[in-house]
Amino acid sequence: MTAQVTEALHYQGKDVSMRTEPFSDYLLQMKNPPRFQHQVTSCWRSYTGKWEITYDRLYLLHIHATYEDGTPVTLGGIFPGFEDRVFAHWYSGVLNVAQGKMLKYVHGGYASRYERDLLISVENGVVVNTEIRVNKAPGLEEEFDA
Repeated sequence: MTAQVTEALHYQGKDVSMRTEPFSDYLLQMKNPPRFQHQVTSCWRSYTGKWEITYDRLYLLHIHATYEDGTPVTLGGIFPGFEDRVFAHWYSGVLNVAQGKMLKYVHGGYASRYERDLLISVENGVVVNTEIRVNKAPGLEEEFDA
């Protein structure tokens, strides 16, 4: 599998890359989820999302995708009445934001390793915890774990 394009997240005044796909959880809950045109191998989900966390709430701001018939996807088309942003009440899980230098590139999914991972725990769209995981450089695991 090819390394995948990340989701964009605006968090604490910064634009960061998120290696989590909260919108996919919404699509799984839909009876008849929309079908998007597949564009490139670096985006198997066929869309990218732009997100923000404001006052400990996760919001979806934009979906960049095209329906199979060539029509551009709009936020209001998927969430009628919500043209500008939608509260991600459907999402519970951990958002993963890579931080620092890449320590090891892996040509698959989001498996590349960075110096740190910012882990943002979310329940029903509300941030409940954050933590930073410090990652070891490849080859040093054995040295430090001994």
